[in-house]
Amino acid sequence: MKKFLAPILILFFQTGFAQTDYKEVTFPNDPLGLHQYTLANGLTVLISVNKTEPRIQTMIAVKAGSKNDPADHTGLAHYLEHMLFKGTKDYGTTNYTAEKVYLDQIVNLYEVYNHTTDETKRAGIYHQIDSVSGIAATYAIANEYDKMMTAIGAKGTNASTSFDQTVFVNDIPSNQLHKWMEIEADRFSFPVFRLFHTELEAVYEEKNRGLDNDDRKVFETMMSGLFQNHTYGTQTTIGTIEHLKNPSLTAIQNFFDTYYVPNNMAIILSGDLDPEQTIKWINEMFGGFKYKEVPTYQFQPEENKGVTTNKVVGPTPSYLQVGYRLPGASDKDADMIDLIDNILSNSAAGLLDLN
Repeated sequence: MKKFLAPILILFFQTGFAQTDYKEVTFPNDPLGLHQYTLANGLTVLISVNKTEPRIQTMIAVKAGSKNDPADHTGLAHYLEHMLFKGTKDYGTTNYTAEKVYLDQIVNLYEVYNHTTDETKRAGIYHQIDSVSGIAATYAIANEYDKMMTAIGAKGTNASTSFDQTVFVNDIPSNQLHKWMEIEADRFSFPVFRLFHTELEAVYEEKNRGLDNDDRKVFETMMSGLFQNHTYGTQTTIGTIEHLKNPSLTAIQNFFDTYYVPNNMAIILSGDLDPEQTIKWINEMFGGFKYKEVPTYQFQPEENKGVTTNKVVGPTPSYLQVGYRLPGASDKDADMIDLIDNILSNSAAGLLDLN
């Protein structure tokens, strides 16, 4: 799980300007020379010029993570992250029209499977899913997104899902910026959740590794003690075994439609690029994405019950993890608290690291 700075997800929706317009904010005396833009549809764009080498670090961040998972479909945001590497109507398939017939059947079968409790009937439905998935896979081109990224010279192609965000990253050559935008605009416009059947196995394996990972077990136990009302503690990013075994493509599509909207997303670019030309290209390719209201996250305040102590048993040598429940990233003291955190422990020279 990677850690990204909170400011990349600060969103500003502006009204009163045309579809082709965008608004810019600059920051005097900023050593990074950050250019912050907001498109008419609410998409935030952050650009920082760095001419050290002819490359650009890219991030597309979505302000939605496992915190937003439905209670009956935990792990969904992470599933969706995986599926957004499977292509669109335009790539990842040899014949989308023919493929779609079988993909629609798979969606319906999973819904029936998800609501069936009789194990004999479930086995029969799963056999149908397996058979139809096999036919659908004959139209799929595996890993075509990764191949296209490799073709334009991208490095570090990856993504991560955490509680509050899902972030997609690439490191691309400067002269491939326009092509990267074309691919990504299509990727987030018309994703197709193909090869779902086999991708489940990858997520199952992640879950299995987590069950044997003492660090993850300690972290999840600590979060459940800190947050007994909030989904930070009541559910995990990877999800429960029950929910992973009963996925819903319909629920995944609903999650995408709800949260993967421009006013809930940010494009972050740092490297050898021209901000003026870059924002024009972004506006051309992403400006047509439709603004949509995003549900406000609701939760009950936590009670202050004092210190809670839990013990996790495993093969890893004994160690202690301490967590404090704080007001949140938007609090005025958030940066100071982050500084204190690193002074105390930074895995190298923090006060607790040294003694």
